[in-house]
Amino acid sequence: MLPRTLEPEVMDSVEEASDYDRMDHSGVNRAFVDEFLVAWNQGRDSLVDAHLIDVGTGTAQIPVELARRDTGCRVVAVDLADEMLKLARRNISEARVGQVVEVERADAKSLPHADGQFDGVISNSIIHHVAEPAVVFRQMLRVLKPGGMLFVRDLMRPDDAATVDRLVGTYAGTESAHAQKLFHQSLHAALTLSETQQMVVGCGGDAGWVHASSDRHWTICGHCPNR
Repeated sequence: MLPRTLEPEVMDSVEEASDYDRMDHSGVNRAFVDEFLVAWNQGRDSLVDAHLIDVGTGTAQIPVELARRDTGCRVVAVDLADEMLKLARRNISEARVGQVVEVERADAKSLPHADGQFDGVISNSIIHHVAEPAVVFRQMLRVLKPGGMLFVRDLMRPDDAATVDRLVGTYAGTESAHAQKLFHQSLHAALTLSETQQMVVGCGGDAGWVHASSDRHWTICGHCPNR
């Protein structure tokens, strides 16, 4: 089993933020939003007037994609990296979705929001940046309303270095050398499927919330239990 190797928690240099934003995440982001909407619509009301938080928004590509679907929800997009947030504000402005997507600088380990404030928590690729992911996961559960939806996705650490190299070649082979290095480091820093299940159960969730959603991602999809 490949050991977990941590990477810096905050990607806050101009180069890191720019490289991340330039990478083609469009297919992954569309799939994230598609699958979130399918999950939300199973036995729930529409997203109209729903209040969501995107934890670790980066450059806000997923909130922008969600806003383009005209679902009627509002999204608070939070991140700790100032350079990422500069690009997030630019992306939101260029997409003309500032009326429904709000950017805040916040630490995912200590969110400044009230208990039960949000109807849904979404997050893509923050867990692998955090040394103690359960701290962030508990914050996500805390700010969710009882019965609220949690939809979290991140990279899944492979079993061996050869698989890491194959995934980097497949999904970042045409990107810059720096972008490939970032992806390589992120795969090494990610949790395995079983580690993710253990984290969820340890925080009071259900192991059944967790599934492998691609050859390089796991997804957590569940509803906050009544407190």
